[in-house]
Amino acid sequence: MTDIRNLKPEALWKHFYALTQIPRPSKKEGAASDFAKKFGEGLGLETHVDKVGNVIIRKPATPGMEDRKGVVLQGHLDMVPQKNSDVEHDFEKDPIQAYVDGDWVTAKGTTLGADNGMGVAAAMAVLESNELKHPMIEALFTIDEETGMTGANNLEGGLLIGDILMNMDSEDEGELYVGCAGGVETNVSIDYDMQNVPEGAKAFKVHMKGLKGGHSGLDIHRGRGNANKLMFRLFKEAVDSTGLKVAEVSGGDLRNAIPRECVAVVTVDGDKAEEFLALTKRFLAAIQEEYKEAEDNLGLDVEGTGIPDGVLKDDDLKNLVEAIFDTPHGVIKMSESVEGLIETSSNLAIVELKAGKLVIKCLTRSAVDEEKMKSAEGIKKLFDKIGAEVTFTGEYPGWKPNMDSEIMKTMGKVYEDLYGKTPEIKAIHAGLECGILGNVYTNWDMISFGPTIRYPHSPDEKVNIETVEKFWNWLIHSLENIPKK
Repeated sequence: MTDIRNLKPEALWKHFYALTQIPRPSKKEGAASDFAKKFGEGLGLETHVDKVGNVIIRKPATPGMEDRKGVVLQGHLDMVPQKNSDVEHDFEKDPIQAYVDGDWVTAKGTTLGADNGMGVAAAMAVLESNELKHPMIEALFTIDEETGMTGANNLEGGLLIGDILMNMDSEDEGELYVGCAGGVETNVSIDYDMQNVPEGAKAFKVHMKGLKGGHSGLDIHRGRGNANKLMFRLFKEAVDSTGLKVAEVSGGDLRNAIPRECVAVVTVDGDKAEEFLALTKRFLAAIQEEYKEAEDNLGLDVEGTGIPDGVLKDDDLKNLVEAIFDTPHGVIKMSESVEGLIETSSNLAIVELKAGKLVIKCLTRSAVDEEKMKSAEGIKKLFDKIGAEVTFTGEYPGWKPNMDSEIMKTMGKVYEDLYGKTPEIKAIHAGLECGILGNVYTNWDMISFGPTIRYPHSPDEKVNIETVEKFWNWLIHSLENIPKK
């Protein structure tokens, strides 16, 4: 088995490997922050850790490059912790087991952390090199990008002196991103008075599983199933015919990942148990046919279980099913100004019902802030009707494209010189930190790029080996050609 540290460019891959050995799930990336701090100090470079844990490392320009604009190389330290249900892995303790699979590097049953370990590793390789030509470099490693953009939101002005931001958190090699979507999280909560389980009822544990999931921005257009939506669709079909009642639900665990699994504990009338089992088989066959192009491993396990302590009252269940059934998931609107760009989408990310307490989280994204909030307000109205408490958190702005960007033009020419073709200029339907950071450092000329990564935010995450080398070459040649001040 090939050691990923032997892949080219070794200068980058060795740092990526080091990051895979450091547990760094979002909000638990302290070890990674300490690692980056020690790395900078070990090189004898000016290193600063701000009040929330962002790390800034400054390296002077190489001789002859002092008259060039300063560059901020930016990536985030945290990674999305997702694993397959049959994999034993503690993201707060265990290293990622990365390996080479043909033309790709992936991980054994977990997310890989190429999002955004590749960007961080590239910056570390530039900082460490004594051979590259470059202007003054500042590496900015932010924390908690995936679950709240905490690092970007709390970065203070005046800490960085560069003029150009190179965000290395995009996931298609050969593309330059000059804009991104903003987002907002809708949080729903309600406490129910549960009723006793009817006499003679039978209980079942229902497990919707095997969906691909993925990034709730980059993969939202792929037509994949949402385990939460499918589970409540099953409820809707079964309530009247089997007397179905719901005790517990647990679906999804991250706001920015399409939910792959949902587990529920339900009861049905005792004399309807066989009818319920037959209904679940028909339901599975129907959704497998419906999603045959997008989901090749969709499954539904149903097994008997112990009688729960209580179930939702009939009216409460009916109202909840209708609200979730009407909650949008997927693409809501395509851009009218940028062909092929998703303008607005929403992800029904988390549904948790336990001991009568319901929690729901949705993440809405849009390139237009007004459309983002319009969609979120629509979700709020659905749950206002059933008496839930609804709040908005984690709102962040989009990044408006600057088609006159000097760094965009410079990097476009560099890519054409290297590879004989012009890179695509795009906006991305995902939450890059550029929009937030650019509001603090308004002088920055910003760009985002990266190697090709597929299925981020899922255990199928992988990064293409060839594109890592192309990404690296593009980066180092662009640094050699940074415009003068």
